[in-house]
Amino acid sequence: MTELAPTDLWDEVVGQQEAVKRLQAAVDSPVHAYLLVGPEGSGTREAARAFAADLLSHELDQVESERARHLAGAEAHPAMIVVERDGASIDAKQSREVVRQSSLSPSEGQRQVFVLVDFHLVGDAAAILLKSIEEPPPSTVFVILAEELPPHLATIASRCVQIDFAAVPMQVLRDRLVFEGISPEVAEQAALAAGGSLYRGRLLARDPAVGARRDAWYRAPAQLDGTGATACALTDELLAMIDGVMEPLQQQQAEELAAYQDTFEAAGVKLLKGDLKKMEDRHKREQRRVRTDELRSGLAVLLWQYRDAAARDSGSGSSAAADFLTAAEEVQALCASLVFNPRESLALEALFMSLPRLSAQL
Repeated sequence: MTELAPTDLWDEVVGQQEAVKRLQAAVDSPVHAYLLVGPEGSGTREAARAFAADLLSHELDQVESERARHLAGAEAHPAMIVVERDGASIDAKQSREVVRQSSLSPSEGQRQVFVLVDFHLVGDAAAILLKSIEEPPPSTVFVILAEELPPHLATIASRCVQIDFAAVPMQVLRDRLVFEGISPEVAEQAALAAGGSLYRGRLLARDPAVGARRDAWYRAPAQLDGTGATACALTDELLAMIDGVMEPLQQQQAEELAAYQDTFEAAGVKLLKGDLKKMEDRHKREQRRVRTDELRSGLAVLLWQYRDAAARDSGSGSSAAADFLTAAEEVQALCASLVFNPRESLALEALFMSLPRLSAQL
């Protein structure tokens, strides 16, 4: 094992001072379960890593502490079990395995941490986990990550210490990107389009086409003419531009994979095929999410334009305002449906066929 440099995983949790303060204060005497609630990119997963690192390195000597922190930061510590959905949600089979594992002694050290990701998407399997989450062995701590709290999770939420994370403010994102070496102009544009997500902001800051994509969505309503040919051409253009964001994402993921492998080597831990498979699966989910976020971001541009047009024409007495408001509702409906992974091209073509044209000045 090579000497590991000190690492501060909390530095990756940006703009969430109160949440960080509460989690750090809990390290000496943690309770059985924590529920971190916040939108994607707000830092819940980074906070889970940092918290797990503090818990798993607590009271170890300096060398062993740094080893534990590096492994936890890579989600590779033997006593840090990260549970991610295989499909649409964490299913019953995964839940039963969590119940089994959480009842066992830690595979290393005196404590084990279970991180349950995307828990807002869990369905009936939540009932399977309830008993384990509310009464785990003293050596087990659950850290549950959710973007929101659906009503069916109210019981589990009541058994946890809930810590809320807000979307990262735009100015905080910009300042962080500048601190990381991004030019102020690029950082401003990336932070504006990031929707409060540091992950997305970093990705967009490496993507020279982000401005061109946004401009293309702004121009789209002025090009509509109700024909299938135009709707198809616009769809092809916009989806091709979305495809372009995959290049900087894949570069970022390649760097992450290399760092992941280096962490195992430096810590003297053998990298198994299963570890690589987990990373590859996570990267595939990230690619799907980034693509969906790009489409949602573009639709948000359309939504703003049609709402603005409806507001402008509301006092004119014409039917245009109602048409624009209906158009905005159609855009919003497609945006909401993205969670179900619809056929992008067909859905976007149908939307463009139905939307009224907007003049270029809008």
